[in-house]
Amino acid sequence: MKNILITGGAGFIGSHVVRLFVNNYPDYNIINLDSLTYAGNLENLKDIKDKSNYTFVKADICDYEEMERLFMGFDIDGVIHLAAESHVDRSIKDPFSFAKTNVMGTLSLLQAAKNKWRDNYNDKMFYHVSTDEVYGSLGDEGFFTEETSYDPHSPYSASKASSDHFVRAFHDTYGLPMVISNCSNNYGSYQFPEKLIPLFINNICHNKPLPVYGKGENIRDWLFVNDHARAIDVIFHKGKLGDTYNIGGFNEWKNIDLIKVIIKTVDSLLGRKKGESEKLITYVTDRAGHDFRYAIDSTKLKNELGWEPSLQFEEGIEKTVKWYLENQPWIDNVTSGDYQKYYKEMYS
Repeated sequence: MKNILITGGAGFIGSHVVRLFVNNYPDYNIINLDSLTYAGNLENLKDIKDKSNYTFVKADICDYEEMERLFMGFDIDGVIHLAAESHVDRSIKDPFSFAKTNVMGTLSLLQAAKNKWRDNYNDKMFYHVSTDEVYGSLGDEGFFTEETSYDPHSPYSASKASSDHFVRAFHDTYGLPMVISNCSNNYGSYQFPEKLIPLFINNICHNKPLPVYGKGENIRDWLFVNDHARAIDVIFHKGKLGDTYNIGGFNEWKNIDLIKVIIKTVDSLLGRKKGESEKLITYVTDRAGHDFRYAIDSTKLKNELGWEPSLQFEEGIEKTVKWYLENQPWIDNVTSGDYQKYYKEMYS
């Protein structure tokens, strides 16, 4: 029976991965490790909390001694490492927290895994989940591939790039079995509403301004979170050790066009007039170091492991909007308290 540690499992992407593994692999013990910062929420997993193959542990990945105890106590065989500070705006205000969690926290896990597995690397796996932002910015053409050079432009992407390098260094230096994936922007249920899509859905519902950076011309590739979880499943089980896989949605949108799709969908589901909420669009000063375009080429993942996205964006965004409209108590809970202060600081 394998013992799989999933870090950041109470967060947005992590909760979908935990749920998939708990439900699909009853012969695995899934240990969900999360420090429950503002973005971690155990309500995301209340449907599986009583499963016999699921355990939650509250701890900080930066606490190396605690990580060593956890690896030994649960006899960890595999790691899916998602725990991270991930919001670019927050990284601009507080780069130290991002360096601590994303770099030193990853190093803590790597060292604990190395010490636990050093006598036998057979059937072990350290899977590090990263971002396409480590590659920097694209112009109007081209795609990020697994061979693209790193060129991070924000404290967030720099911290993730550094953590990627540490994972590869542990593979090259110590032989640690690992894979890395770099993914495009995710959307779906349980995403903390500091990120664009849930933020705008919530603001449209409450007739609040929709803060758009610059002219809204920046382009992102969007992937439904359940498809990302499926990709992680495939890579964890079938990925080539020491390799990297890019995960993208083949689904590029200018921010302003994406926002108008969200407005159209929310207004329709709320019974409002078509385009009624476009008046809420408010252009704000552009983010410092704002990358122009991200676009992922997932050909390698499709050709080698057979994965591809299951949903077109219009279908995925309607599912997502419906979820947030039907789960207003969840939104009210996560947007209370300190979040309101943060929101005013960022967008007022």
